[in-house]
Amino acid sequence: MRGSLWNRRTVQRLRQALISTVGSMKIKLLLCCCIGFTLIALASRASDFMGWTNHTAALERFSDSRKGYSIVMNTWKRYDLLKQSISHYSRCPRLDSIHIVWSEPSPPSDSLRKFLYHIVQLNTRDGRQVELKFDINTEDSLNNRFKEIKDLRTDGIFSIDDDVIFPCPSVEFAFDVWQSASDTMVGFVPRMHWVDLTKGDKNHYIYGGWWSVWWTGSYSMVLSKAAFFHKKYLSLYTNEMPASIREFITKNRNCEDIAMSFLVANATGAPPIWVKGKIFEIGSTGISSLGGHSEKRTHCIDRFVAEFGRMPLVPTSVKAVDSRNIWFW
Repeated sequence: MRGSLWNRRTVQRLRQALISTVGSMKIKLLLCCCIGFTLIALASRASDFMGWTNHTAALERFSDSRKGYSIVMNTWKRYDLLKQSISHYSRCPRLDSIHIVWSEPSPPSDSLRKFLYHIVQLNTRDGRQVELKFDINTEDSLNNRFKEIKDLRTDGIFSIDDDVIFPCPSVEFAFDVWQSASDTMVGFVPRMHWVDLTKGDKNHYIYGGWWSVWWTGSYSMVLSKAAFFHKKYLSLYTNEMPASIREFITKNRNCEDIAMSFLVANATGAPPIWVKGKIFEIGSTGISSLGGHSEKRTHCIDRFVAEFGRMPLVPTSVKAVDSRNIWFW
């Protein structure tokens, strides 16, 4: 009897030990699987962390089968910034040409021309041929940045200021986004408009800066200081935009970017597309740093609404993100 009882206890202890061992092995196996998956994920991302992945090389595969884009760069007496920007953007894989909008009283110096042509030539030794041109204007007007360019070889235009730098992979990604919706504007700097409820009707609006976009997640414009759009809008702006709007912009030296947003939205009935990208502002000052900037922009919106006879801007909350460069999207 005692022997039988002892045998039962021994069997129970062995069973408990076996269950405990199996449970422990399951936990260890689960932990090993988790660690293994983590290491695989880290290994796949390691090249990104170390900066080894050449996103530009991946994008160059499409250069032969897709048309490129032209840069139209606005500048004004900031030659060091102009040199930095041209040096940077001339390296972008699908860039076809650079048009510098020149509105200064004196033409560009021979030394500046020579330097910029040399930089472009140095940066395009990979077989690409990037054309560099100065579009000389006799009148100093912000409308000059949207003058029609007759000899453009591409449909896509990347409008950019001379004091703003975006990495080439970000520009190339934005170009891909624009190709999927080439009638709209695709850009990096979103802005918003609001109905001014204090005025008592729906015909008055307020210009919303970056903090309005950040707070609400909505926008209705992308500024032309960094945006893609179709070259046909240069012709529309030059030839069909109400002359009173262009005169207003020349006189007030502001809001040409809002006018272009109105023009595109009026033609398409669609919102723009905001592309997430890291911006490097290499300049120190600009029009937006002056006092009363938001109030002037609000006045522009009301003026343009009156000229167009309606509010064409369409709000949206869509944002294009390059998922290759982030963990969660």
